[in-house]
Amino acid sequence: MDNYNDIIHLPHHQSAIRPRMSNRDRAAQFAPFAALTSHGDAVKETARLTDNFSGLGEDEILIISAKLQMLMDNISERPRIEVTYFVPDESKAGGAFTSKIGNARRVDEYERVIIFTDGKIILIDNIVDIKGGLFSSLERDI
Repeated sequence: MDNYNDIIHLPHHQSAIRPRMSNRDRAAQFAPFAALTSHGDAVKETARLTDNFSGLGEDEILIISAKLQMLMDNISERPRIEVTYFVPDESKAGGAFTSKIGNARRVDEYERVIIFTDGKIILIDNIVDIKGGLFSSLERDI
């Protein structure tokens, strides 16, 4: 401590030319710097898992077809159904399975979609299962 006795009690230097830096700006000098900002996102994207969907077997296709026919026959009642379907990933191979519960409004055979009363559209080719009270007699036979 003896080495600094000559300067320890001097007043802190204030620039006469430059304004005093705010504490926020002073702290920003020491903020972490990420030179590869997108690298972390790329690593997370690569690590994100996706499911694969290779399609349904012949038996499952027949069951889905029978349920779709029942749905079309009763569409005027706006039946409440649960559809499990595959959503392809936009960024990489694979995707995710998800479910939608709602009232069916229309089955468009030309576009091959089910349209719900809330506007949700599901591609028939991506459907894995359809459930609902409407299909109870069919499910007992299976």
